[in-house]
Amino acid sequence: MSGQPRRIVILGATSAMAEATARLYAAEGAALVLVGRRLDRLEEIRADLLARGASAAEAVAADLARPDAAADQLAAWAGPQGADAVLLFYGVLGDQAQAERDPAIAREILSVNFTSAAEWCLAAANLLEAQRRGALVVIGSVAGDRGRQSNYVYGAAKAGLGVLVQGIAHRLALRNTGARAVLVKPGFVDTPMTDGLPKGGPLWAKPEAIARIVRASAQGGGPVVYAPWFWRFIMLIIRLVPAPLFHKRPL
Repeated sequence: MSGQPRRIVILGATSAMAEATARLYAAEGAALVLVGRRLDRLEEIRADLLARGASAAEAVAADLARPDAAADQLAAWAGPQGADAVLLFYGVLGDQAQAERDPAIAREILSVNFTSAAEWCLAAANLLEAQRRGALVVIGSVAGDRGRQSNYVYGAAKAGLGVLVQGIAHRLALRNTGARAVLVKPGFVDTPMTDGLPKGGPLWAKPEAIARIVRASAQGGGPVVYAPWFWRFIMLIIRLVPAPLFHKRPL
């Protein structure tokens, strides 16, 4: 809205990529709503963002993995001004080996990464459509491009979420709402979530690099953005590898 700072709602604000993105918005003087489970960490981030130039910052403790009246909560966080962007960052990588043996663990990975995220996405789509402006930007993963033995439960959830966001983007465009939806698909990112993986090499990105892509995606482009861009071609090749050959590689 003219004359008012951008209002950005960040779901999963304690993630490294979310924090880096919030800093970009803070430097622009945006008003930020930070949502996550750990209020103490949210307060630390809030203070940092205000010092970096945010016009306002609010910390909200909520378990996003278990939405309760998502539409009402999102409307409250957007406030009377409405949201210029809703950014969804949260998720869990989970343990593939445990998920294969324990249905409860598999169910939790699927629930957090798809079921709950889908509920927030649908609520955000309705909010933005009613406003007739704004962007929904969702962090997916290249893991959703092809099932691999190392992380296919997580990948299946991200694949489902990707289709959902693409469908929302199609819906918002066809109805000429003025709102948009974008799926950002990072490859390897050096964050606490990937601490269990060997890191290093040209394929690994820093959270700050992904944040710049997320910020740009909220402004335009999409509906699917690979982060960094070269993952689009890497995953195209991986998708095209014939199964008999693919199944000989322990990916």
